[in-house]
Amino acid sequence: MATPRSLINLASQLSSLVETHLWLQVIIAMFLGVAFGVFIGPGVGLVPAAYSELIAGWIALPGRLFLLGIQFIIIPLIVASVIRGIAAGEESENLGRLGLATIVFFVAATVIAVCLGLGAALIIQPGAYIDRELLQVVLPANAAASPPAAAAELPSFKDLPDVLLGLFPTDPLATFVSGNMLQTVISAVIIGLALVVMPASQKRPILDLLASIQGVCMVIVGWVLKFVPVAVFGLLANISARVGLSTLLATGVYVATVLAGLLALLLVYLAVIALLGRMSPSRFLASAREVMLLALSTSSSAAVMPLTLKTAEEKFRVRGGIARFVIPLGTTINMGGTALYQGVATLFLAQVFQVEIGIAGMVLVVVMATGASIGSPGTPGVGIVILATILESVGIPAAGIALIMGVDRILDMCRTSVNVTGDLAATIVLNALMPVEEQPSAREESAPGMVD
Repeated sequence: MATPRSLINLASQLSSLVETHLWLQVIIAMFLGVAFGVFIGPGVGLVPAAYSELIAGWIALPGRLFLLGIQFIIIPLIVASVIRGIAAGEESENLGRLGLATIVFFVAATVIAVCLGLGAALIIQPGAYIDRELLQVVLPANAAASPPAAAAELPSFKDLPDVLLGLFPTDPLATFVSGNMLQTVISAVIIGLALVVMPASQKRPILDLLASIQGVCMVIVGWVLKFVPVAVFGLLANISARVGLSTLLATGVYVATVLAGLLALLLVYLAVIALLGRMSPSRFLASAREVMLLALSTSSSAAVMPLTLKTAEEKFRVRGGIARFVIPLGTTINMGGTALYQGVATLFLAQVFQVEIGIAGMVLVVVMATGASIGSPGTPGVGIVILATILESVGIPAAGIALIMGVDRILDMCRTSVNVTGDLAATIVLNALMPVEEQPSAREESAPGMVD
């Protein structure tokens, strides 16, 4: 039998463990948030619906403030990180190879993710488990409540030059203010490339200023991260109070299919890290758990980018030039988890509506999911917007999204965590494949006055 003193010691050890480990605080906050949300939600019925929505809205306030705090510094941090990653990093002399390797990794990972999603949906057949009566009851009410999604078409070959020109910003300052992540990264890359060819004496003041901006942003991030557990509790309490358990149970097989696909994609990333990055999966998971849990709770890869960058440089010892280039770019275009979800959701709704899309349709889904995911911002809920486009392209009623809207936030959390894992995997693999000895003079030239 445990003595009172041993119990006190155990409690003290547990308290110390919770206080010193952010990941454990996040896990506890997640469970408490879900339990509290279910307790006040309509499924239990202990709190009237009007009061339940009121409480859920106020409980979510700290989480929303947390996301606003991260968004406050995300643009200056991305701009400073990308520019310094190009102009001050040790990979400056081999930027072309780094950029090409990064794009190849991201595109290949996204294509693999979509194929895994389609494969999981074909094997499990989640649409076969949906009751036709549920379909008749749910769809009309939800479809009438929201306008139908506008059909989007793939650009023709004739329109492709205009589409490509639209990617390039016309005014960098206006682009930074607008918050367009893809154009922001392109602007920063152009400025970084210009600094590469400038004399060291002329570019050093700009790089020092950008280093100071990075430092300021990381200080603010440190302040914001102190409130992560409270934010996680509020966000998950709000979600579970609004969704309830009944919606989750009705689409349980669909949710399980998406989670199975995301797990398979995670295993692919771990295999790539072990084979190409020469790092054990256990070490990777131990070092990346805080980032993965934070991404899980915020549903935004952009929101956790500062911590992703810090983890890559400090815990995985990825060289600054690689981390500062790959991670901001990955936050913008590396959405493997989102692409996988779109593949599963498309086949799920095709099975529900008994639409035969065939091999050609699946190829179109792979192409559209890959392209749309690469161009999507790393913000919560963007996957459902992309999905509407894909559904219209293969002849599936977009109103079917109403079936999966209730559980989308839960799946959004999971796929965001996998997206961030993919960003870290890319930095580790590229860091291993691009030896330091290929750039012997870059660090020596930038050492005076540079703060890496």
